[in-house]
Amino acid sequence: MMGRITQGMMNTQLLSNLNNNLNRMNEYQNQLATTRRINKPSDDPVGITFSLRYRSDLGSNDQYQKNVNAAISWMEFNDTMLNQTTEVLHRVRELSVLASNGTNTDTSLDAVKKELFQLTNQLVTVGNTQFNGKYVFNGQKTDLAPYQEGITEPNPNDPDSLFVVNAKSNSCDEGEIKLEIATSVTLSMNVQGNSIFGVYTPPVVPLPGDPPLPAGPIDDSLYKLMEDILNTLHKNDNKGMSDALARLDSRMDKIIGVRADIGAKLNRIQLASDRLQDINLNVQSLLSKTEDADMPALITNMKTSESVYQASLSVGTKIISPSLVDFLR
Repeated sequence: MMGRITQGMMNTQLLSNLNNNLNRMNEYQNQLATTRRINKPSDDPVGITFSLRYRSDLGSNDQYQKNVNAAISWMEFNDTMLNQTTEVLHRVRELSVLASNGTNTDTSLDAVKKELFQLTNQLVTVGNTQFNGKYVFNGQKTDLAPYQEGITEPNPNDPDSLFVVNAKSNSCDEGEIKLEIATSVTLSMNVQGNSIFGVYTPPVVPLPGDPPLPAGPIDDSLYKLMEDILNTLHKNDNKGMSDALARLDSRMDKIIGVRADIGAKLNRIQLASDRLQDINLNVQSLLSKTEDADMPALITNMKTSESVYQASLSVGTKIISPSLVDFLR
C-alpha cells in the first residue's frame, strides 16, 4: 500500500536535494581556490597518507640541503685559510733561502727578520680564525681561541735571549663537527688545527745519572718552526737554517694533503647536493600528482554543478508554488 505524499515531504526532499547540490558546488569552489584535490583527510583517506609521507620526505631533504650548504660554506672558508697559510709559508721559504746564502749584510738580515716576525704573527692570526663567530681550527671547542697571541723578542742586554712564539705551546681540540647530509650518512666538515699547524713536543731532559734518551721524531709544530727560523737568523746559524727549510717543506706537504682532503670532501658534498635536488623534484612531482586538482576537469565539473543547482532551484519553484489560494480557485 502506497503512502500519501504530502506537500511537506516534497518541500523537505527539495531542500535536501538543494543542499546536496550546493555542498557539491562548494567543494568544487574550495578545490578551485586552493588548486588542491585534497584539503582535508576525508577528501581522500588513502591519498592523505601518501601526501603526509611525501611532505615528511621534503622536510627531511630540506634540512639535509641546509646541512650541505653549511658544510660547503665552512669547508670553502677553511680552504681559503689554508691557501693564505700556504702563501705565507712560500714567502717564509723565500726569505729563509735569501737569508741562508751568507752574503747578506746585517741590515738585510734585520729586514728579513722583521718580515718573518710579522709573518709569524699572521700565521697565529690564521690559526685563530673565526667563521660566524666560531673558531674553525679548534675542533668542537669553537668558542675558545686555540692559539695564544704574541711573540717575545730577545733581550738586547742578554746574549742568550731568544725569540719565543707563545702559540707553539698550544694544542687544538681533536673533536670532529659532523653533519648529516643524507639518511644515516654523516660527514666531518671541520679541519683540526693540529693537522695544519702541528703539535709541539717539548724535549725531555734526562735526570742526572739517567742514560741518554733516544732521539725522538722531529718536532712538526709550525709555530716552533717559525720560532727556530727567527732564532737561527738571530744567531746567524746557516746550518740551522738548512734544517729549518727541510722541516718547512715537510709542513707544506702536509698542508697540501689537508687541502686535497678538503677538495675530495667538497666534491662528495656537491654530489650529495645534486642528489638531494633530484630527490626533491621527484617527491614534489609525486606530491603534486597526489594533492593537486585537475583544473580543466575541475572547472568543467564546477560549471556542471552550477547548472544542476540552477535547475534544482527552477524545479523547486514549480513544486512549492501551489498555495491555499490556488486550491480555492
